[in-house]
Amino acid sequence: MKPMNLADVATQFYTDAKCRDLLRRLRWPHGVECPRCKEKAVELETEKELFYCKDCDYQFTVTAGTIFNDSHLPLTKWFMATLLLCEAKKGMSACQIQRTLGIGSYKTAWYLCHRIRAAMREAEKPMLDGKVEIDETYVGGKNKGRGRTARLDNKEVVIGIRQRNGELRMFHASDVKAGTLAQYIRENVSEDVDVIMTDDFTSYPFAMKRAGVESRKHKTINHSGKVYVMGDVHTNTVENAFSLLKRGIMGTWHRISAKHLAAYLEEMSFRFNRRERPDLFIDTLRHMVTSPVLTFERLTA
Repeated sequence: MKPMNLADVATQFYTDAKCRDLLRRLRWPHGVECPRCKEKAVELETEKELFYCKDCDYQFTVTAGTIFNDSHLPLTKWFMATLLLCEAKKGMSACQIQRTLGIGSYKTAWYLCHRIRAAMREAEKPMLDGKVEIDETYVGGKNKGRGRTARLDNKEVVIGIRQRNGELRMFHASDVKAGTLAQYIRENVSEDVDVIMTDDFTSYPFAMKRAGVESRKHKTINHSGKVYVMGDVHTNTVENAFSLLKRGIMGTWHRISAKHLAAYLEEMSFRFNRRERPDLFIDTLRHMVTSPVLTFERLTA
């Protein structure tokens, strides 16, 4: 399967009808089902492409109850916006989406981007095993003073967990205390993990103990002593993901509120974990057509 590009999307999905046909196949691969009672439904012969469920007397469209719900934007623009967000390694700003696709207002473009990001949130995340790297970084704000403790005053904490040659997870954390780190380890790392690699930050040994990780499975690399690789022990791969995130913040988004930081982290992780998949665009649409509604009121609450 060849990866989709913008020209492919414009050529293959140039009408809303063609977009709806793909969404129908992605949402109901085994035939149209009623979103209320899950019974089989039939298509009505109308211009609006409605479906009807006789069991609960309900009419609906393929976008009802999904991320696309109540959107007045043409599906052709939805598809192109999705492709742009999928293929931009460092992300795509709402302002750029607005200019590129000719969307009327920044507010509409911003809401569009956040709805696509919401669909990129993984509902089920398998536990990571094998060789796992964990690190923390700080984003946003300005440094006050010098040293590690000074950076904590005005920045947001991001915890990164990556399985070597596997998946990446990034989380917006409240702090880097041992209890907080232990919670992320318990929720994301398998008990059968081979080894967990971190730097020499003082909280990690206590976090491992609280998470029930055997001391022999915890390997540290002495960053404070300017040591960054020691055989197979390093945190370079998770730090590469941090580098990509920070380039996205500085060069693309420019400013991210603490409230929405988690959504941007989910987008980065989703795209990073699927970067070599040729069906990235189709897979993203599949998530969008099976994800629940995100209202503007809930997004801005």
